Amino acid sequence: MDTRRIIPGSGAHTGARGLLCALVACALAALCFIPPARAEEAPHRHGLAMHGEPALPPGFAHLPYANPAAPKGGALRLGLAGSFDSLNTMAIKGNAPQAMVPYIVQPLMMRSADEPFTLYGLLAETVAVPPDRRFVEFRLNPAARFSDGRPVTSADVLFSWDLFTTRGRPNYRTNKTKVAKVETPDARTIRFTFHSAGDQELPLILAMMPVLAAHATDPEKFENMGFTPFLGSGPYRLDEVDPGTRVSLKRRQDYWAKDLPVHRGLYNFDTISLEFFRDSNTLFEAFKTGLLDLRIETDPTKWREGYAIPAVEDGRILRETVPIRAPKGMTGFIFNTRRPVFTDRRIREGLFHLFDFEWLNRNLFAGIYRRTGSFFDESELSFRSGPVDAREAAILGAALDTLPPAIRNGTWRPPVMDGSGRDRQVMRKAVERLNEAGYAIRDGRMVQRETGQPLTFEVMVTTREKERIALAFADTLKQVGIFPTIRLVDSSQYWSRVRQFQFDMIIEGYVVGPSPGQEQGNRWSSRAAETPGTLNWAGVRSPDIDRVIASLLAARSREDFVASVRALDRLLVAGHYVLPLYHVSDRWVARWKHISRPATTAAYDFLHDSFWLTPNH
Repeated sequence: MDTRRIIPGSGAHTGARGLLCALVACALAALCFIPPARAEEAPHRHGLAMHGEPALPPGFAHLPYANPAAPKGGALRLGLAGSFDSLNTMAIKGNAPQAMVPYIVQPLMMRSADEPFTLYGLLAETVAVPPDRRFVEFRLNPAARFSDGRPVTSADVLFSWDLFTTRGRPNYRTNKTKVAKVETPDARTIRFTFHSAGDQELPLILAMMPVLAAHATDPEKFENMGFTPFLGSGPYRLDEVDPGTRVSLKRRQDYWAKDLPVHRGLYNFDTISLEFFRDSNTLFEAFKTGLLDLRIETDPTKWREGYAIPAVEDGRILRETVPIRAPKGMTGFIFNTRRPVFTDRRIREGLFHLFDFEWLNRNLFAGIYRRTGSFFDESELSFRSGPVDAREAAILGAALDTLPPAIRNGTWRPPVMDGSGRDRQVMRKAVERLNEAGYAIRDGRMVQRETGQPLTFEVMVTTREKERIALAFADTLKQVGIFPTIRLVDSSQYWSRVRQFQFDMIIEGYVVGPSPGQEQGNRWSSRAAETPGTLNWAGVRSPDIDRVIASLLAARSREDFVASVRALDRLLVAGHYVLPLYHVSDRWVARWKHISRPATTAAYDFLHDSFWLTPNH
């Protein structure tokens, strides 16, 4: 970028008078001009970490969980539950599979699954960020090419930014409000300058933005592309698509980045197919009969009993428990607080006491699950790691006084029932909370005392497993006169309603990475509560939560970051926006023996992109 200044009046005067005018003009320019950051303030580097430094040095050979000697070839067949009606995961409309990014369309930088939040160069060869993170500048790799052979340029990045922030998902539009200007001084360089400094995560979020080909993307058709694929720069291209049922990807032999350190040893299969099954049992049977190669198991009953088959006994199917260091996240019954029935926190807390985890875990899951009690369970980010300290108290401010003592000191745990399915002592606490909210049991039904209206709601689910959990919950609710409706709907209808917040209660989960950030605003901020398509399904509107999320994003040190996340955790748990279910500490994986994986797995995620076809198969 040319940062030279043109001094007004230079060359217009001669002699002493001209010199005087030039000096005056120079002085005025010095007063008004804010110089750009000097190069030494923000040198270009190979990677960028949320906090601290990247673990891998410049010139690293490959990611720790990749095998650079992995053979190429063969096919990987994966199965998914549900269906799809679009291929565009970046638009609000449609239910799309995760097939486009990063297989076909790539981001500027690639995230390492072995570090909390660190990115390394991909389309962007290097990145420059000053200490206060008031801007981020990317320098594109000169070798980067789209699949039609045309180079990836800063104009493509700018085009993608403009498209996503005007027609894309709400999180892109939110980011636009934080960016003061975007500059493309040349074909390889793009700089985003922010309205204010201090957002630690924003440069990384922009670095993960997918880049579309400006010459091959029609903005007018972006939101209604259906099954039309994007022209991308990634390792695969779309080979076949059977709407709603199957997507097949084929590896590009001319892929420009196959020897980059971030991709060496990854994307080894010639073809990857995603097969969709409306029924989870059919999906499981397809894996057992060899129609699918790999399965991440989430059903403890299946994991415990469903694999007693010859292919497992003779070693053709391998079962593994893979440890994952990331927080375990939150899965639960989500209350839509936009609905009158759930606006009162005491109602939500009362229902919380009526979920009999102990009975469910013993009778349906053979005791394999752990009860979830935090949005960042089993990590240092959980509020259950300890009491509020001075750092966290400063972040919480006056909100600290609103928290129950057990949440303040970190000893809070979900209620424990006796496992009988009718623990009267715990149920009594639930009825007390509902009484405080104005409800009482009359003629066998829980009704509002003033109006006589019954306390009832609909639980919308999209799988038989979730329906079974909802029915078990309903059995306990009936004992205190609450009779919910359980509605099983197909995947397309379900997600269409969820995106518009048209439900009373759903069973969903929030996956959490090792470095929570901007996505927390998409899940819990007041702004997101009013924006269809966000993940604030609960409709949370809390100035305290908004302020803590802002603190989380601005944290410059790891200590401030951890304190901010714990503060958020305490506020969310105290608000009873979600009735927590349960989790397992590790990942259950089953794979046919002809699928090989590296000896080292990623610390914070399970990735099949590092797998390969076993030779001679």
